[in-house]
Amino acid sequence: MLQGKTALVTGSTCGIGLGIAQALAAQGANIIVNGFRRADGARQQIAAAGQVIRLGYHGADMSKASEIEDMMRYAEAEFAADILVNNAGIQHVASIEDFPPERWDAIIAINLTSAFHTTRLALPGMRQKNWGRVINIASTHGLVASAQKSAYVAAKHGIVGLTKVTALETAQNRVTANAICPGWVLTPLVQKQVQARPAHGISVEQAKRELVIEKQPSGQFVTPDELGALAVFLASEAGRQVRGAIWNMAGGWFAQ
Repeated sequence: MLQGKTALVTGSTCGIGLGIAQALAAQGANIIVNGFRRADGARQQIAAAGQVIRLGYHGADMSKASEIEDMMRYAEAEFAADILVNNAGIQHVASIEDFPPERWDAIIAINLTSAFHTTRLALPGMRQKNWGRVINIASTHGLVASAQKSAYVAAKHGIVGLTKVTALETAQNRVTANAICPGWVLTPLVQKQVQARPAHGISVEQAKRELVIEKQPSGQFVTPDELGALAVFLASEAGRQVRGAIWNMAGGWFAQ
C-alpha cells in the first residue's frame, strides 16, 4: 500500500511512535526512526514488521531547532520523506503554581514547537511532489483538560490548532494533515503514572484498570498497534479527503 513512500516518525524508539513505525513498515514504507533510547532494538523490530526496504535513523533532540533542521535535511537528502508523523512527547505532572518553568519550556518545545519545525521543513518537498501526509499525535488532552497537566494540555491543544491550519494551507494539494488523539495508552509515560498510584493492597493490573476507568469507559488501554492501523489509513489513498480531522481513539472518553 505504501511501497515507495518514506515515513519519518519522531519519538519512534518505543511506545506509540514505534507501533506506528511498525505499522507503516508493514505496508512497505521506508522508515526514518528518531529517538534517544533503544534505537537498535527499535530498528530491529521495525525491520521485522514487514516489507520495509530502507531504514534510517536520526537522533535529533526534538527540543532543539538546529538538530531538527539537521534531521530534516538528512530525511530529504537520503529518503525524500513523504509521511511525517509528529509523535515525540514528554510529560510532567504538577499544579500550575508548582510547575517548574524549565519543565514547561521543555514540554512546549518537544510536544508542540518541534511539530512546527518538522512541518515547515517537510511541506516544501511534499508540495513539490504534490503528495504528502502529516499525521500529528495529539491526545485526548488536545480536546479536554486534566488537572496538573497544564503544559501537556496546552501543547496538545496547540497541536490540534496546528493540524487544522496545516490542513487548510494544503487543501488544494494532495497533501493532508490530520491529528490522532489517543486516550490512555500503556507507554513508558503512562507506566510511570501507574507506578505512582498507591500500591498498598492493589495489584499492578488493578492499578492500571483504576487509572484507565477514571476517564475511559472501555476500561482498556488503547494499543500502539491500533493507533498504527489508523495512521496507515490516514496515510493511504483511502484517506486522501480526510483533512483537518481530529480523530479520537479513546475507548469512549468523548461519549460521556
